[in-house]
Amino acid sequence: MIKHNIFFVLGLSFTQLLVAQSSHKNLENYLRVITKTAEYRNHENLDQLNQIATYIHNEFEKHSEVLEFQKYLANGVEYKNVIASFGPSDAERIIVGAHYDVCGDQEGADDNASDVAGILVLARQLKGKSLNYRIDLVAYTLEEPPYFRNEAMGSYVHAKYLKENNIDVFGMISVEVIGYFSDEKNSQTYPAGILKLFYGNKGDFITLVNRLNKGKFARRFSRKYKNQKTIRTKRFGGPPAVPGIDWSDHLNYWKHGYSALMLTDTSFLRNMNYHEKTDTLETLDFEKMAKVIDGLLQTLLEI
Repeated sequence: MIKHNIFFVLGLSFTQLLVAQSSHKNLENYLRVITKTAEYRNHENLDQLNQIATYIHNEFEKHSEVLEFQKYLANGVEYKNVIASFGPSDAERIIVGAHYDVCGDQEGADDNASDVAGILVLARQLKGKSLNYRIDLVAYTLEEPPYFRNEAMGSYVHAKYLKENNIDVFGMISVEVIGYFSDEKNSQTYPAGILKLFYGNKGDFITLVNRLNKGKFARRFSRKYKNQKTIRTKRFGGPPAVPGIDWSDHLNYWKHGYSALMLTDTSFLRNMNYHEKTDTLETLDFEKMAKVIDGLLQTLLEI
């Protein structure tokens, strides 16, 4: 009996290892397609944005039968969100979103290809799973300047649609830069220096960012994600006045009254490649990225 149990434990560990290796490789493959493009995927290069949107749709289609492009106009030009759904069609929804556009002329591996690659891996993992909620994976366009904070953001269009159509939404997770980690001292900075005393000076963790009145979903998700212990995790809550706390797509769900949070490596507070040409896939940590997404999957299965 003891020998049998030992082999069972070893077998389970080996299976988990194979899954982790698969996620690692898939992340790298997705990132290479998204970042190594003929043109940069910014708002000016519409053909390139559309190619990436089609690629995301085609990858989603391998794992979900419920897909759509959410098309809309910004300054007379048509742009697209890409949506894939999992779980019961009539259940309350959880939105997991990431933007696929980039700021200016750069690859944007961490910001934000890391997150699109992450939700593509999540789509693979959600296929066939028994879920308590309907999970909508949404790849947004136009998160970056010059559209940031205005109503042309893909996430604003999506959140507004949900609200206007009285769709029952439990909450939203914005997956925003999840690929850059460092074990070096003083690799992590903060909006206020005193926070180093509480969070440490190494950029070796993922962060769950909430506003103070976070709501039921954000509270529950944050607690369960941290309890997964798939990766070192910190939780931060503060007012919108704190620089960076609302610098992603979750902002638009807050505006429409939904409980939402951001899952992030803290971007410019850690990664000096942020919005620079040096933000390439060679700087990312695929092993830790895979752990971030594994934690997301396990939390969605348990919530």
